[in-house]
Amino acid sequence: MTTETIAPFNLYTIETAPDASKEHLASAKATFGLIPNVEAVMAQAPALLGTYMTGWDLFGETSLSAAEQQIVYQTANFENNCGYCMPWHTILSEKAGLSKTDVEALRNGASLSDRKQEALRLFTRDLVRTNGNIAPASLVAFFADGYDQRSALEVILGLSIKLMSNYTNAIAQTPLDEAASHKKWQKPHLRG
Repeated sequence: MTTETIAPFNLYTIETAPDASKEHLASAKATFGLIPNVEAVMAQAPALLGTYMTGWDLFGETSLSAAEQQIVYQTANFENNCGYCMPWHTILSEKAGLSKTDVEALRNGASLSDRKQEALRLFTRDLVRTNGNIAPASLVAFFADGYDQRSALEVILGLSIKLMSNYTNAIAQTPLDEAASHKKWQKPHLRG
Protein backbone atom coordinates (compact mmCIF):
# COMPACT_ATOMS: atom_id res chain seq x y z
CA MET A 1 0.00 0.00 0.00
CA THR A 2 1.44 3.35 -0.99
CA THR A 3 0.65 6.62 0.60
CA GLU A 4 1.00 9.75 -1.39
CA THR A 5 1.67 13.09 0.12
CA ILE A 6 0.39 16.28 -1.36
CA ALA A 7 2.38 19.47 -1.17
CA PRO A 8 0.71 22.07 1.03
CA PHE A 9 -1.41 24.65 -0.77
CA ASN A 10 0.23 28.05 -1.02
CA LEU A 11 -0.76 30.79 1.42
CA TYR A 12 -0.60 33.98 -0.62
CA THR A 13 0.04 37.48 0.65
CA ILE A 14 -0.90 40.73 -1.02
CA GLU A 15 2.64 40.84 -2.43
CA THR A 16 2.73 37.25 -3.78
CA ALA A 17 -0.89 36.78 -4.92
CA PRO A 18 -2.02 36.92 -8.53
CA ASP A 19 -2.90 40.50 -9.47
CA ALA A 20 -6.63 39.72 -9.64
CA SER A 21 -6.57 38.60 -5.98
CA LYS A 22 -4.59 41.47 -4.47
CA GLU A 23 -7.57 43.81 -3.95
CA HIS A 24 -9.61 41.03 -2.32
CA LEU A 25 -6.78 40.18 0.06
CA ALA A 26 -6.40 43.85 0.97
CA SER A 27 -10.14 43.98 1.69
CA ALA A 28 -9.92 40.87 3.90
CA LYS A 29 -7.02 42.42 5.81
CA ALA A 30 -8.99 45.65 6.30
CA THR A 31 -11.99 43.68 7.59
CA PHE A 32 -10.24 41.20 9.88
CA GLY A 33 -6.93 42.90 10.64
CA LEU A 34 -5.19 39.99 8.93
CA ILE A 35 -5.59 37.85 5.85
CA PRO A 36 -7.32 34.68 7.06
CA ASN A 37 -5.62 31.58 5.71
CA VAL A 38 -8.72 30.50 3.78
CA GLU A 39 -8.55 33.69 1.72
CA ALA A 40 -4.78 33.25 1.41
CA VAL A 41 -5.37 29.79 -0.11
CA MET A 42 -8.25 30.93 -2.33
CA ALA A 43 -6.09 33.73 -3.76
CA GLN A 44 -4.52 31.20 -6.11
CA ALA A 45 -7.90 31.10 -7.89
CA PRO A 46 -8.97 34.76 -8.15
CA ALA A 47 -12.46 33.90 -9.44
CA LEU A 48 -13.08 31.69 -6.39
CA LEU A 49 -11.80 34.31 -3.97
CA GLY A 50 -13.81 37.08 -5.62
CA THR A 51 -17.01 35.05 -5.67
CA TYR A 52 -16.53 33.97 -2.06
CA MET A 53 -15.94 37.49 -0.78
CA THR A 54 -18.79 38.98 -2.83
CA GLY A 55 -21.13 36.25 -1.61
CA TRP A 56 -20.03 36.89 1.99
CA ASP A 57 -20.86 40.58 1.62
CA LEU A 58 -24.23 39.89 -0.03
CA PHE A 59 -25.24 37.35 2.63
CA GLY A 60 -24.72 40.14 5.14
CA GLU A 61 -27.43 42.12 3.32
CA THR A 62 -30.12 39.43 3.55
CA SER A 63 -33.22 39.47 5.73
CA LEU A 64 -31.50 37.05 8.11
CA SER A 65 -30.07 38.65 11.25
CA ALA A 66 -26.36 38.43 12.05
CA ALA A 67 -27.13 35.65 14.54
CA GLU A 68 -29.23 33.76 11.98
CA GLN A 69 -26.46 34.08 9.41
CA GLN A 70 -24.05 32.48 11.87
CA ILE A 71 -26.53 29.66 12.52
CA VAL A 72 -26.53 28.89 8.78
CA TYR A 73 -22.74 29.09 8.62
CA GLN A 74 -22.12 27.03 11.75
CA THR A 75 -24.62 24.35 10.79
CA ALA A 76 -22.83 23.92 7.47
CA ASN A 77 -19.44 23.97 9.20
CA PHE A 78 -20.59 21.21 11.54
CA GLU A 79 -22.16 19.06 8.83
CA ASN A 80 -19.14 19.49 6.53
CA ASN A 81 -16.68 18.88 9.39
CA CYS A 82 -14.78 22.12 8.80
CA GLY A 83 -12.19 22.39 11.56
CA TYR A 84 -10.95 25.64 10.06
CA CYS A 85 -14.29 27.48 9.79
CA MET A 86 -15.84 26.37 13.08
CA PRO A 87 -13.38 28.32 15.30
CA TRP A 88 -13.69 31.52 13.27
CA HIS A 89 -17.48 31.36 13.22
CA THR A 90 -17.52 30.61 16.94
CA ILE A 91 -15.96 34.04 17.42
CA LEU A 92 -18.38 35.60 14.94
CA SER A 93 -21.37 33.85 16.57
CA GLU A 94 -20.42 35.32 19.93
CA LYS A 95 -20.10 38.78 18.35
CA ALA A 96 -23.51 38.31 16.70
CA GLY A 97 -25.10 37.89 20.13
CA LEU A 98 -25.75 34.15 20.32
CA SER A 99 -25.65 32.85 23.88
CA LYS A 100 -22.70 30.74 25.03
CA THR A 101 -25.11 27.80 25.32
CA ASP A 102 -26.28 28.19 21.73
CA VAL A 103 -22.74 28.72 20.43
CA GLU A 104 -21.75 25.43 22.07
CA ALA A 105 -24.88 23.73 20.70
CA LEU A 106 -23.84 24.75 17.18
CA ARG A 107 -20.34 23.40 17.80
CA ASN A 108 -21.92 20.08 18.82
CA GLY A 109 -24.70 19.85 16.24
CA ALA A 110 -27.26 20.10 19.03
CA SER A 111 -30.59 21.89 19.40
CA LEU A 112 -30.77 25.65 19.95
CA SER A 113 -32.73 27.21 22.80
CA ASP A 114 -34.89 29.46 20.61
CA ARG A 115 -37.62 27.67 18.64
CA LYS A 116 -37.33 29.87 15.53
CA GLN A 117 -33.54 29.63 15.46
CA GLU A 118 -33.78 25.87 15.89
CA ALA A 119 -36.12 25.74 12.88
CA LEU A 120 -33.44 27.56 10.88
CA ARG A 121 -30.75 25.14 12.07
CA LEU A 122 -32.85 22.10 11.17
CA PHE A 123 -33.79 23.48 7.75
CA THR A 124 -30.14 24.28 7.01
CA ARG A 125 -29.02 20.87 8.24
CA ASP A 126 -31.65 19.14 6.11
CA LEU A 127 -30.54 21.06 3.01
CA VAL A 128 -26.92 20.01 3.56
CA ARG A 129 -27.71 16.39 4.37
CA THR A 130 -30.01 15.93 1.38
CA ASN A 131 -28.04 18.03 -1.11
CA GLY A 132 -31.07 20.31 -1.33
CA ASN A 133 -33.60 17.53 -1.89
CA ILE A 134 -35.45 18.11 1.37
CA ALA A 135 -38.75 16.52 2.23
CA PRO A 136 -41.71 18.92 1.85
CA ALA A 137 -42.30 18.62 5.62
CA SER A 138 -38.93 20.28 6.28
CA LEU A 139 -39.92 23.36 4.29
CA VAL A 140 -43.39 23.41 5.89
CA ALA A 141 -41.82 23.33 9.38
CA PHE A 142 -39.42 26.14 8.42
CA PHE A 143 -42.30 28.32 7.26
CA ALA A 144 -44.42 27.43 10.31
CA ASP A 145 -41.77 28.89 12.60
CA GLY A 146 -41.83 32.31 10.96
CA TYR A 147 -39.60 32.11 7.93
CA ASP A 148 -40.67 32.70 4.34
CA GLN A 149 -39.66 31.86 0.78
CA ARG A 150 -37.11 34.67 0.69
CA SER A 151 -35.47 33.31 3.86
CA ALA A 152 -35.29 29.83 2.35
CA LEU A 153 -33.52 31.17 -0.72
CA GLU A 154 -31.16 33.23 1.43
CA VAL A 155 -30.16 30.10 3.34
CA ILE A 156 -29.08 28.68 -0.02
CA LEU A 157 -26.84 31.72 -0.52
CA GLY A 158 -25.25 31.11 2.88
CA LEU A 159 -24.71 27.46 2.06
CA SER A 160 -23.08 28.32 -1.26
CA ILE A 161 -20.56 30.48 0.61
CA LYS A 162 -19.87 27.63 3.02
CA LEU A 163 -19.45 25.16 0.18
CA MET A 164 -16.63 27.34 -1.16
CA SER A 165 -14.84 27.70 2.17
CA ASN A 166 -15.55 24.25 3.62
CA TYR A 167 -14.44 22.45 0.46
CA THR A 168 -11.38 24.67 0.04
CA ASN A 169 -10.31 23.94 3.59
CA ALA A 170 -10.95 20.22 3.16
CA ILE A 171 -8.69 19.85 0.14
CA ALA A 172 -6.08 22.38 1.24
CA GLN A 173 -6.00 21.32 4.90
CA THR A 174 -5.86 25.04 5.63
CA PRO A 175 -3.93 25.73 8.83
CA LEU A 176 -5.94 27.51 11.52
CA ASP A 177 -4.92 31.11 12.08
CA GLU A 178 -3.41 31.95 15.47
CA ALA A 179 -6.20 34.52 16.00
CA ALA A 180 -8.80 31.71 16.15
CA SER A 181 -6.69 28.97 17.73
CA HIS A 182 -8.27 29.49 21.16
CA LYS A 183 -11.57 28.21 19.66
CA LYS A 184 -10.05 25.12 18.03
CA TRP A 185 -12.65 22.48 17.20
CA GLN A 186 -12.91 18.85 16.25
CA LYS A 187 -16.24 17.26 15.38
CA PRO A 188 -17.38 15.35 18.48
CA HIS A 189 -18.64 12.36 16.52
CA LEU A 190 -20.26 11.53 13.24
CA ARG A 191 -24.01 12.01 13.19
CA GLY A 192 -26.60 10.10 11.13
